[in-house]
Amino acid sequence: MEFAWTAAQKQFHDAVLRFAREKLNDDVLERDREHRFPAREWRLCGEFGVLGLCVPQEYGGMGLDHLTTALALEALGQGCEDMGLVFAIAAHQLAVAQPIAEAGSEELKRRVLPRLCSGEWVGSNAITEAEAGSDVFALKARAERVGDVYRVNGTKSYASNGPVADLFLVYASSTPDHGYLGIDAFVILRGAPGVTVGQPIPKMGLHTCPASSIYFEGVEVAAADRVGKEGGGAQIFTASMQWERSCLFAAYVGAMQRQLDLVAEYASQRKQGRRAIGRNQAVSHRIANMKLRLESARLLLYRACWMLDQGEDATVEVSMAKLAVSEAAVQGAIDAVQVFGAVGYSTESRIERMLRDAIPSTIFSGTSEIQRNLIAARLGL
Repeated sequence: MEFAWTAAQKQFHDAVLRFAREKLNDDVLERDREHRFPAREWRLCGEFGVLGLCVPQEYGGMGLDHLTTALALEALGQGCEDMGLVFAIAAHQLAVAQPIAEAGSEELKRRVLPRLCSGEWVGSNAITEAEAGSDVFALKARAERVGDVYRVNGTKSYASNGPVADLFLVYASSTPDHGYLGIDAFVILRGAPGVTVGQPIPKMGLHTCPASSIYFEGVEVAAADRVGKEGGGAQIFTASMQWERSCLFAAYVGAMQRQLDLVAEYASQRKQGRRAIGRNQAVSHRIANMKLRLESARLLLYRACWMLDQGEDATVEVSMAKLAVSEAAVQGAIDAVQVFGAVGYSTESRIERMLRDAIPSTIFSGTSEIQRNLIAARLGL
């Protein structure tokens, strides 16, 4: 078994890490408090290339595979202290740009992907509905076809990047009687008549990635702006979840590495009773467990990405990786607050923000319960 990165992969990882540390960390605390989308940093990310890591080069991306995309996003999560920005970047390309790249028509790809990859446009995935919950295919949004035009009506909730998005990838049911096979995906621009963007939703964490409801009232969408074949929306979404549940969570692996480094350094320097608190077994074992969870999750994630790149069915492996990374991120953040004590609880520190940003990871992209259901189903349970 080969566990080494190629020289090119390692070089790219280091370049992304350096870029994130040097360019993306100005005023992180202030923009988090203000719930402000970092537009300047977004443009810098577009110029560097991290907004289209896995999008083919002919459409403005870098054409990376799952494993290298994950490595780059891990570096981004490690180097950038603004997890809201990192999440916005991952959601933009994995749940919007990549589905268009894989299933869109040639004309659609050439029209929208270069703008998404360059950072000129911000993309938002609009599938979640308030009453659908984890059953994302129980959609009430409707797309009625009239000739070469669809009329889209419905409301989407918790659309990440929604308040600042220029383009929405919208899922709606065009043939409700067909269930799973009656869903379509559409590219809809913000300025289209009938599109209304709701106010940003107050959130516990990921403050710099705004989310909102999106309202569609009789929005006319050309058939040419449907992504994929008619009735193929569910398959498109499922494929995008494989990208998101693997590569997005690589960013959390990077954030956990940054967190572990901070905790280990603090425990080595902070003294109580004339010795470093890291010399106390209760503290050192807590940090050792952080390391164990991180490396276990990292290996599960790398294996899942490798299997995807081999064209293998990695449904269970992706679910296990997503589950391991997200739950390790939450527990690791709780441990970090405990080690830092009152300093970790203070909003003046970076530590409490890590906990707030980690908690939603067990909810989005399929809850922990959904991942356990998928794993159990493959075991015949």
